[in-house]
Amino acid sequence: MATVELTSENFKDVVSNPGIVLIDFWAAWCGPCRMFAPVFEQASQEHTDIVFGKVDTEAQVELAQTFGISSIPTLMAVRDGVVLYAEPGALPAAALEQLIGKVREVDMEEVRREIANAS
Repeated sequence: MATVELTSENFKDVVSNPGIVLIDFWAAWCGPCRMFAPVFEQASQEHTDIVFGKVDTEAQVELAQTFGISSIPTLMAVRDGVVLYAEPGALPAAALEQLIGKVREVDMEEVRREIANAS
């Protein structure tokens, strides 16, 4: 599956759906972002059950501000509408694969219980 451009118009619809969404916050002028882009794209081809979204922080300033993105690239992993991971830095392919595996392994029932108990 190719990557999806995320904007303030479609962001909520995409990330609130069941399943995993990986989001790359990037900008065209960012060298590390350009280095990470092919790694992200390759993973999107290999994991067709996951939505891979890209947020151009220059075009989507409001989205970047909403999530406090101060360093790019920043990778965010969302599962069933819950942010499980959000860290700056370009990951090598092996580390991205490891992250995908960990996100798949998360017990979302336990996460929902923790969220409910914290409220």
